[in-house]
Amino acid sequence: MYSKNCDNRPDPTDINLLVIHCISIPDKHFVPADQSFEQSLIHHLFMGNHTPELKKYFDGLKDQFPNGIPNVSAHIVIRREKDEVLQYVPFIKRAWHAGQSEFEGRTNCNDFSIGIELEGYSEDIPYTETQYQRLAEITRVIMQVYPKITKDRIVGHSDIARPAGRKPDPGPLFDWNHYAALLSKP
Repeated sequence: MYSKNCDNRPDPTDINLLVIHCISIPDKHFVPADQSFEQSLIHHLFMGNHTPELKKYFDGLKDQFPNGIPNVSAHIVIRREKDEVLQYVPFIKRAWHAGQSEFEGRTNCNDFSIGIELEGYSEDIPYTETQYQRLAEITRVIMQVYPKITKDRIVGHSDIARPAGRKPDPGPLFDWNHYAALLSKP
């Protein structure tokens, strides 16, 4: 079942950017391997299920989210503690992952990008090797299906978010060189 937090792209033939994100709800926390991801706040957020628990979480962030729970999604989530990849939005649809954004003079990056979320981030907990492996595998497939997405058209959310500095993800512990090396492997 896909998220309802998506819509049609203005031009489904113009998919040419891949955006790497991270998601942690509660903040700086990840879902333990023994917990069903479908029970997580991340899952409920991306599915548009405004549960009492999710509402309580966003009520605590009124300074960042004055309008309450945002309607967001991503195309893919790569779990941290479990070798699991979940697809929330078909690539042909527009996921709501980039928010106010700009790349090479074009705004509204959701219109022409694919968004991949890495679960769990902290300034002192690096991403797992399995996450890098899955991200590289998925990226290679995406690049084959959508050849306009080249290595120079893969960015972090921090690179496109506007105003600049609004979003830090995937963060300083994301190893871009390691990811690039994995992409080069057959």
